[in-house]
Amino acid sequence: MNERALQEQICEIGRRLYQRGYVSANDGNISVRLNDREILCTPTMISKGFMRPEDICKVDYEGNQLAGHRKRTSEIFLHLAVYKHRPDVMAVVHAHPPHATAFAVAHEPIPKCILPEVEVFLGEVPIAEYETPGGQAFANTIVPYLPHTNTILLANHGTITFGPDLEKAYWNTEIIDSYCKILLLARQLGRVNYISDTKARELLTLKQRLGYDDPRFHEPGCPICGPGLVIQQEGDFVPEPYAFRRDVGATCGPCATNGHVQETQPLGLSPMDLEAIVQRITDEILRELSRT
Repeated sequence: MNERALQEQICEIGRRLYQRGYVSANDGNISVRLNDREILCTPTMISKGFMRPEDICKVDYEGNQLAGHRKRTSEIFLHLAVYKHRPDVMAVVHAHPPHATAFAVAHEPIPKCILPEVEVFLGEVPIAEYETPGGQAFANTIVPYLPHTNTILLANHGTITFGPDLEKAYWNTEIIDSYCKILLLARQLGRVNYISDTKARELLTLKQRLGYDDPRFHEPGCPICGPGLVIQQEGDFVPEPYAFRRDVGATCGPCATNGHVQETQPLGLSPMDLEAIVQRITDEILRELSRT
């Protein structure tokens, strides 16, 4: 595409983000790599649903604005971090899709081995530690995970997705929000069923044939449906599953879970059921005590 066509495509993707409810008011930002010197990006303080091609800015790889009558997005450093560490990436979308952002707010790791499309097109989705948006420190939070994924949750903030073109970068935003919505609906029904390791390996074989990479390709001895190679993060920020826990079995090498090896699937009991169980146990204890 020429530069004008890319500007028009950025505006189109902005409209989709706004119409789907993935951004509100002036939320979100979009960028496209022009070449090894220039990047197109959305301006700050503008609704992504109502942009025109002439609103799009141009910056260099240090974030300096080269063209555009509006000021470039304040979160350009987040985009630049992706481009500098992933030469294969040509476009980046940052948004606040509500269902995926709910997981980011809850610090709930995205479970694997549930939905085939997610295994093939996304794979593992880590959560980057919270940092005040806009600066280099914010951009640095995603750097450890860039080699392993095309979709990252930003704790207490939103999502960043990227790909070989703008259409695919946007699709990843759609996929992660749709998946999180399905997970939340399934949990309301009471339980979530997981794909077996055997069937998950079939999906990874398909993924490899389609030309997608996945960190699980490079650690064949690790359980592909257990703790992730990138989800089990190091340092002070280590999100632990709460709503979507399951038995994970043994781990190995980089899949080690810092001692948190055995997790259990929630029973799906209602508060009344739990209260009845607690009361029954209490009654039994009191009965035993009265006999002594």
